[in-house]
This record gives sequence, structure tokens and C-alpha cells, in this order.
Amino acid sequence: MERLTSSAKLMIVSDLDHTMVDHHDPENISLLRFNALWESSYRRDSLLVFSTGRSPTLYKQLRKEKPMLTPDITIMSVGTEITYGNLMVPDGGWEEVLNQKWDRKIVQEETSKFPELSLQSETEQRPHKVSFNVDKSKAQDVTKKLSELLTNRGLDVKIIYSGGMDLDILPQGAGKGQALAYLLNKFKAEGKLPNNTLVCGDSGNDAELFCIPDVYGVMVSNAQEELLLWHAENAKDNPKVIHATERCASGIIQAIGHFGLGPNTSPRDEADLLGSKMENLSPGGEVVRFYLLHEKWRRGEIENSESYITTLEAVCQPPGIFVHPSGVEQSFRECISALKGNHGDQQGKRYRVWVDQVFPTKIGSDTWLVKFQKWEMHVENLT
Repeated sequence: MERLTSSAKLMIVSDLDHTMVDHHDPENISLLRFNALWESSYRRDSLLVFSTGRSPTLYKQLRKEKPMLTPDITIMSVGTEITYGNLMVPDGGWEEVLNQKWDRKIVQEETSKFPELSLQSETEQRPHKVSFNVDKSKAQDVTKKLSELLTNRGLDVKIIYSGGMDLDILPQGAGKGQALAYLLNKFKAEGKLPNNTLVCGDSGNDAELFCIPDVYGVMVSNAQEELLLWHAENAKDNPKVIHATERCASGIIQAIGHFGLGPNTSPRDEADLLGSKMENLSPGGEVVRFYLLHEKWRRGEIENSESYITTLEAVCQPPGIFVHPSGVEQSFRECISALKGNHGDQQGKRYRVWVDQVFPTKIGSDTWLVKFQKWEMHVENLT
């Protein structure tokens, strides 16, 4: 990534559904824990990569539904599409790699011969991916026969079955693992190979990630049987791959600590956010903790007392300035003062605050400019 002038301290490559995102956690606590840790400790000098089976359409839909961060790189459609940054600029070099021995029309012709296969939605059909649903009991037989037919037609394809129902047909050079290998080779050629890479997954289409040499890996505690079986048969003796005891994003945080890859205490887990602000806090961490305090105050989780406000004002010295996107400037003290009338106004509601893309820049001997996006989630009724 152009924003990094040297190798990333850490690159996390994570699947989304049931890995980074826990669909059984309506409060999104594990995801929010990860968000706070990443923005306070890693965003400035590390890389976040989302690697998902979702198409761009469904990926964007998920981002509207869940409090997700903006990744530096997005690998979508089971490793057939690589894009960069918030604008999702496609990697043309990767597209050229995938065009080798691939013909989508031939794939469509041969798959039409299998009544067991039912096409997934149109959004999931991509230039280098044809996707179906198939019953688990028929998947193995269909995969074997289809592979032979496509090979006889001169194609070099990969068939991936995951989630107990999803069957994806891709060019042989595609897949989450190959996409990651391509990125690592690209970074190496630029002299920016990440110091450490951690891959994270829960299902069969994540298995390739764990095969990349020299990476650390975590299967979250809720990993599906297909991935656990693959691990038992192929990587059980690999000390760089663990099966976490915690679900989803919390399992990723656990792995960061297990492998000693960097800080692994999320600001959301700190008992005393005010106390932590006193000791060697980074500018990015300052912003993260300020808005966590903002959230707790409005949720009524902090005592409404003048002494608390006084302490909060004291730790915001020297006084910082908040610049609204409109250009209006407001001191941190004024922001704190404005909070006084909002104590507990979100109590009993599913109200959360998180910050994204926190980028601090030193502009003076003791002055930092921190740019970030602040997001809020409101759910009025918890029942």
C-alpha cells in the first residue's frame, strides 16, 4: 500500500462471515473489540485485509449492516477479485493471471448438465466465478464428475465446496490462498513484505490461507467441521496455526496475543479508560478512548458526576481541537461540556460508537493532526 513507506508491522487477512463478523452476536461486541484494538494500535503501520466469498454487492451490503472497519485491501468472490482502499480500485494484474485457461461459457455449458446444481443469485456470478448451491450428500460426486468434464474441455479450474451448501467454480489460479500469495509476492517485489501475517477463517474456503508459507493462522472457536477436518488431516502439527477458544473477532484478538504479534488488549476491555489515557497513549488511541467514553456516558454506564467531568477535562490537557467536516472548530473541553446534558440518553438502547481509518500525522514538536471517521449505531428497542 502506498500509504506505508516501509513493511507493515502486521497484516491481518480475515474471512468475514462467522470469522470477523459474528452473526450470532446482535451487540457486535467481538467486532467492536477488534475495531478499537486495530484503530488504537495498528491502523497507522499495519494492513487490514478482508478475504471473503461474498461478491462486491453482498460485501457492500454487509458493511451497511455491521460496524465494520474499512480494510486496506479487499479480496472478494472467493479470491477472484482484489481491490484496494475505500474506492475499491481493482488489481488489473490479478485479472490477467486468472484469465489463463478459463472460459466462463464452457463452465456454464457443462454445469447445466447437472440437475443437482442450482445457481446462486445473479450478484454472486462474477467474471471469474460461477456459484451454485448443492446438497451436501451430492457435493462430492458432483465435484468429481464436473472436474473431469471441465478438464476434458481444456480448462484448468478449481472447485471449492464450503458452508455445507456452496459450490464455487474458479480458475485454478484463483482462491483465497492464491490471492494472498499474489499479494505477498507483490509486496516482496516492492521491498515491503509484512513483518508478520495472520490469516483467520472458519470454513472450507479458508483452508488455502493456512497453506501459505510463513504465515500465522487462527481458526476461530466456531470454525465449521470441514475446516477442522482439513486441519486435522493437513496441518495438525503446524505450531503456527491454532484453534482459538473464542468466537469470531475475539478469536483473532486471542491469536494476536498467542503468537506475540503485538498489543492484544482492546480499549473496550480496559477497566479504567481515564487511567489508561495518562500513560504513553498514542494520538490514535486518544481518539478511540475518547469516543468509547462518549459511548459509555450516553449509555449511562458511567456515573453522572461533576468529579468525573473534571477528571475527563484534566486528561484532555493540553487542550485538543475537534474540527468538524464543515470546518467548525470545537475544543475537547467544549465537546465534554456538551455531553453533560446527554448522560444516559441512550440507556437501554443498542447504541454504539466506533471510529474508522484513524490516521495521525505529527505537524509540530508536540502537535498531532488526527483524521478519522466516526460512526454511531442506534437501535431503539432491544426486544
